[in-house]
Amino acid sequence: MTPDAVVRLVAGRLLQYPDERLYADLDLLHDAVDEPALREFIAHARVHRPLDLAAHYTDVFDTRNRRCLYLTWWSDGDTRNRGLSLVRVKRVYREHGLEFDSEELPDFLPVLLEFAAREEDAGTALLEENRAGLELLRLAVTDMGTPYARVLEAVCGTLPGPSPKTRAEAKALARSGPPQELVGLEPFGPGIELPWPTVPERTPA
Repeated sequence: MTPDAVVRLVAGRLLQYPDERLYADLDLLHDAVDEPALREFIAHARVHRPLDLAAHYTDVFDTRNRRCLYLTWWSDGDTRNRGLSLVRVKRVYREHGLEFDSEELPDFLPVLLEFAAREEDAGTALLEENRAGLELLRLAVTDMGTPYARVLEAVCGTLPGPSPKTRAEAKALARSGPPQELVGLEPFGPGIELPWPTVPERTPA
């Protein structure tokens, strides 16, 4: 596994809801990665109680405040187009031997990161397609002043080229921001206990 793949795998774990299972794995995650930004976040997690970090996580990744971990939301919003985007992501997983069968959505960033660690070329392509949203999320979380910004910086650092420095530069990566047309879909906010790992096992041959 390449260094970028390890960064993606560890970052994907750190961007999940911080439950007791995450805390049990902090030493393993620390030893697995050399990325200073991720080790900095792990050090932060170690000195905070799980309940406190969980409350902070829920505050940070809030769709209403435009800090959404579901990447197709940034390009499609809660519109019909988003359903097509989600189907496409699932198809990419299937093409690489992964049958996605989870209560979580396939565009949830930790899911994409775990896939991108396993299948670097295809995963990088998916992240690049959604890079505008990923970078806008990074900028929004950075503005909030949360340690989670360091995790997102590490993720963006695994992609080709420099990250945009401003929202205008990030938005230039996409044709437009999230549409506002609603179609009766409920928001899918994080803050619930997620399956572990997020990406399902490979389909048996």
